[in-house]
This record gives sequence, C-alpha cells and structure tokens, in this order.
Amino acid sequence: MLCATGSSKRLSPRTASIRTGPRQSCDQLTAAAPNLIDIDLTGLELLGDAPTAQRLEHLLRLAFSSAGVNDGHVALDVVEEAAIAVLNLEHRNLDKPTDVLSFPMDGAGESIGPRELGDIVICPPLCESVERAVVHGALHLVGMDHETDNGEMLALEAEILRWEQK
Repeated sequence: MLCATGSSKRLSPRTASIRTGPRQSCDQLTAAAPNLIDIDLTGLELLGDAPTAQRLEHLLRLAFSSAGVNDGHVALDVVEEAAIAVLNLEHRNLDKPTDVLSFPMDGAGESIGPRELGDIVICPPLCESVERAVVHGALHLVGMDHETDNGEMLALEAEILRWEQK
C-alpha cells in the first residue's frame, strides 16, 4: 500500500508517535481504558453497504488504541479515483491514483477540543480491502512507517485484522 505520511503545507506538522513501551495485543485492548477518538466520516455512499460506518469507526478506534492513542480527532474521507489521484500528485508528486493516503497532524500543541490526529483518504476501487486500508492509514497517523520499522507496523496491522475476524 502507498501512503502519504508527510504533512500537507496547509496542515499542522506531523504527529509524533507517543508510544514508548511494548504494544498491547488486541486481546489486551478489550479491557483497556475507554477510547475517546472523535471520528468524522465522509463519502460513505461510495462504499455501498459494507463495511458499515460503525465497522469503520470500530477499526479506527482499535488501530489507535493498539498504538497507544485513546483520544483525539480523525477524519476519514472516501473518494473516487480522480480525487485521490489529485491528492497523490499534490502531496507525493505521483501522477496516479492510490488506495490510501494519510495526512498526520501534530497533536502535541495546546488546542481547544480533541487533539487532531489527521486525515485518512481512501479510494475503495483501488483497495485490496477497505478495512485494511483504514487500519493502515490510522497507523500512519500515529507515526508508524512500514518502510522503516522492520515490519512492526504491518505486523500490528495484520494482528488487528486477525483479531477482528474472530
């Protein structure tokens, strides 16, 4: 999967990963502290019937909790190929559509309201799995990078999706 992990010039700086200790397994998260992630979903009509808004919200909260983030605000936008191609060109200088883009924001500064985690943009026709793309985008927002972390991000992504198939 291709993801934009650099911040937009119009957005705040990149969110730093705040996780310092070992990551919790998905099993441990069922008894974890309440998750206060505020989620805005747009473009869901492009998904048809599945996955549902509730399913996407659940996956986002689980992905953030798995990375040690239990509060903040995230936006998930479902778009068509033309829209994601424009974003990919603007932010990654790649003149083609992609499945998922993540635009992290800095949550370390003082602000009114929930910490801004960032935006995730997905294009369903290009996604191997919409659910995988959503989890993948969320993990990028908390500073994980599969290109530099020796497989940690992709392993966590797979664990989250395995847990959800039970």
